[in-house]
Amino acid sequence: MSKGGRRAYAALSVLAAGTLVLAGCSKGGSHTGDNRKQDQENAKRQQASIKFGDAVDSQGPAPAVPGARNGGTISVPNRDSLAHLDPAQIYVSNESQVAQLFHRGLTGYKATSDDGSSHEVVGDLATDAGTTTDGGKTWKYTLKDGIKFEDGSPITSKDVRQTFERLFAPFINTGPAYIQQWLADTPGADYRKLLPDGPYKGKHLPSSVLETPDEKTVVFHFRTAHPDLPYALGLVGYSIVSQKGDTKEKYDRKPLVTGPYKIQSFKSGKSMVLVKNPQWDPKTDPLRHQYVDRFDITFNQQYEDSTKALIADSGGDRTSVSFQNSVDAGNLAKVLGDPRMKSRTVRGYQPFVGQMNINLSHPAMKDKKVREAIAYALPVSAFQRAYGGADAMELPGGLIGPTVSGYDPGFDPWGRKKKPAGDPDKAKKLLQEAGKVGMKLTFGYINSQEGQSYSTAMAAGLKRAGFDVQRQEIPAESYYDQVGKIKNNYDIFNTNWSADWPSASTVIGPLYDGRTIADGASNYSQINDPKVNSEIDRINGITDPVKAAAEWEKLDKYLVKDVINVVPTGYFKQVQIAGSGIGGLAYDDVIAGIDPRRLYVK
Repeated sequence: MSKGGRRAYAALSVLAAGTLVLAGCSKGGSHTGDNRKQDQENAKRQQASIKFGDAVDSQGPAPAVPGARNGGTISVPNRDSLAHLDPAQIYVSNESQVAQLFHRGLTGYKATSDDGSSHEVVGDLATDAGTTTDGGKTWKYTLKDGIKFEDGSPITSKDVRQTFERLFAPFINTGPAYIQQWLADTPGADYRKLLPDGPYKGKHLPSSVLETPDEKTVVFHFRTAHPDLPYALGLVGYSIVSQKGDTKEKYDRKPLVTGPYKIQSFKSGKSMVLVKNPQWDPKTDPLRHQYVDRFDITFNQQYEDSTKALIADSGGDRTSVSFQNSVDAGNLAKVLGDPRMKSRTVRGYQPFVGQMNINLSHPAMKDKKVREAIAYALPVSAFQRAYGGADAMELPGGLIGPTVSGYDPGFDPWGRKKKPAGDPDKAKKLLQEAGKVGMKLTFGYINSQEGQSYSTAMAAGLKRAGFDVQRQEIPAESYYDQVGKIKNNYDIFNTNWSADWPSASTVIGPLYDGRTIADGASNYSQINDPKVNSEIDRINGITDPVKAAAEWEKLDKYLVKDVINVVPTGYFKQVQIAGSGIGGLAYDDVIAGIDPRRLYVK
């Protein structure tokens, strides 16, 4: 999934017994030894397994948050607006996080500790995490009693069928594609051939693929085993959609929700108001609370502005917390160095890895020496500095970050550890050999304070190497929609991706499988390498998670060092603060940020 755009919490191979080997990933200010030790502990912790809970674990209500009380309004200053409200179109971090409050799926990640460090996958709308008797080829789910949409209509298996069949329709193009591909038993975008128009022309998936024998029962049938299904179903992108209320494209602006909050108003680029959903029954929900009366979300609030307001902690800012914004670079050292801030500060590794995409659909980018020159010239230290330095980000080597199995801390093909500001001399020599000194390089960047900062410094580094760099600003709200178009004008642009449930399979497959190239897909560099495609298929067939991790690591190194379709730019960490009137504050490893489901007003 992407950060500030699409976010994936990628995972490793899952054991048929029901455990998943997790691994995570790792912004300019001081970097103390204590913080470094905590970062390492966070990364190691995220490599623990997440088990599947049973029917008892899946019962509501969610465990009470110590000290919680009902009532009040929480103000939420976020930088980016939401491009999508239709769950099937949600695959970015800021959208996924707020959607935890109003969308529900068959399964979900239940925090089993008050600090958000341990979890289990349980039934959300379903009675359990799912049952399989054949190693993951067949999965059965039973819906809970008393679950409803916000209009009071009951959620039945017809709604579940609608939810998954509409994923094949052409207008659904920005959400996750795992389950569609598994149902069609095909990689890439060819899964749409199974049901080209979705359910909208009267056709449906056969019962041999998706079975709904009664109003409560749903059975998924796969040709090959997919023991990861309970993890995939926990993604917001697979939340349940109303069959009767499905308005196709219009659903993206006014969905019928199932969570503890409903959308009272949404003004794109400006604000969103969430209020209590009276149709939500806490007895059915093991994940969420409804302590707060109202969430007032405002957009276009930059990191620096929200940080300063929260540090001041006066007036309405006392009951304010950002779901998305981290502490800005200029205030990071101040926040981490002030013991008075500790009780309202949370921090943790994020599974996000930043990467500069090289658009292989552009003829000039097909020259390997040009791509090598970009890799050597790119000053990744500018990316780290823009977000706050070593306390906010680690300098990268590969595409598998420190919280994901297969991470190799010694891998550093472009010498980033020794020369984080780049090697313009070596880059210029490569350009000279290619006869491309002075070639135009269109650099698309996100219109944020951080994007302005790192793109300016990176452009300067590339110019020193001999490129004629032209920066082009892209609005933050639509950034991933723009760079996700097959025909875009950008030669290079940065995206940030994380594991979808903890394995490199959910990093390398979605990002680098050439068969997934399509508008809205996550193959941003538009790589279509036969070796990569075949290796993705081969490694996905390895059921031993340790062996699979080793093979993903090899493929990671091939992509970075030999193909050079992307250049890693950073392993993210997150530091967030809240007003002193906010209770239930916790950094959740799976959400990779503050958990909005447990917040209350003191």
